Amino acid sequence: MVESGDAGSDELREVQGLFETIDGACRKLETQRLLGNEGDEHSAILEINSGAGGTDASDWAEMLKRMYLRWAEREGFSAKIVDEQVHPEAGIKHCAMEIKGTYAYGYLKGEIGVHRLVRISPFDANARRHTAFASVAAYPDIEDDIEIEINPSELRIDTYRSSGAGGQHVNTTDSAVRIVHNPTGIVVQCQNERSQHKNKATAMKMLKARLYQHELTKRQEVATENRSSQKAIEWGSQIRNYVLHPYRMVKDTRTGEESGDVDGFLDGNLTLFMESWLGYMAGLEGEGES
Repeated sequence: MVESGDAGSDELREVQGLFETIDGACRKLETQRLLGNEGDEHSAILEINSGAGGTDASDWAEMLKRMYLRWAEREGFSAKIVDEQVHPEAGIKHCAMEIKGTYAYGYLKGEIGVHRLVRISPFDANARRHTAFASVAAYPDIEDDIEIEINPSELRIDTYRSSGAGGQHVNTTDSAVRIVHNPTGIVVQCQNERSQHKNKATAMKMLKARLYQHELTKRQEVATENRSSQKAIEWGSQIRNYVLHPYRMVKDTRTGEESGDVDGFLDGNLTLFMESWLGYMAGLEGEGES
């Protein structure tokens, strides 16, 4: 009788494992179907900027940077920081990274917007609760075979001394590059390479990506979603709340998706939230067509 029970347990586990495998395969196929818009298949350029909240906001921006680097690692993407401005007390003011891999942009476009953190501040001597904000922007990292026309006369190119990592050579030469596209007001910069030539090439690549995104936004008429990153980085504009005190919860304000596993989420386990947003947007587009 015991042997029969053990056999039944083994069969049950086998069936459960089969269901999980089928469910995972179906979810992957559904996600691939949702990632069918122009630009989705490209790699991505991701930017993070600290907002309201002082030092807590800069520390929060640093936490988000780590979250997306860990997400990229989990998904098998490669990631590289191409520009970063460190806050003098803690964290970062800004960073830009390249995330290489098929559909990286398709996933990350749902992260565009303001992210809000609530916690007991490690920078408050009285251990009070603080709220901090940071914004995330994503652009498709377009391939060289896609032509983006840029008139050199419409650009302002400045060089300056890098304040980032890279050793003494970086900090004693005007190797950092900032490019302003006058017609759109788009500004990109790169300072992480030792060579001014390499920094300029990377900045031009970032500019092309942002101009491509600019055109996609107009054609796809999803400006209300993509412009969320242009709102003030403060209360009332967030797409997602991360609460560490008095309870622990991550909640997406658009889809209603939530999770109590905040530590896992901040460690890069956010693909389910991304897929939920893709399904949410597909539903809105379906309503618009009906």
